[in-house]
Amino acid sequence: MVKAVWLSYDLGAQGDYESLYRWLDNLGALECGDSIAYFQYTVGTDVTDDNFIETLKNDISSNIQLTKRSRFYVIWRKKSSNKVSGKFIIGNRSASPWEGFGDKASTEEESE
Repeated sequence: MVKAVWLSYDLGAQGDYESLYRWLDNLGALECGDSIAYFQYTVGTDVTDDNFIETLKNDISSNIQLTKRSRFYVIWRKKSSNKVSGKFIIGNRSASPWEGFGDKASTEEESE
């Protein structure tokens, strides 16, 4: 089975981008903007959504030298529900650089 995958990656300033780019090139990935790639990922027909994520995570980990700052976010269509899903498979979400730029009114607290 072939899965369509969008992958967002952040290896930090000193990351192993050479290995990442080799891995993406071997997959025939397409560039989709800064640090985003699209590719077709082949998995077995018996693969579930959980197995797919683990397989992809293991593939990345075995081909790219990761650090504690490495982050990979994957977007794919779930086999079970046919819905599009996204998840950090390595690392976690960080603070958004756009926080505070919106037009939301700030809340003011008073104490006596």
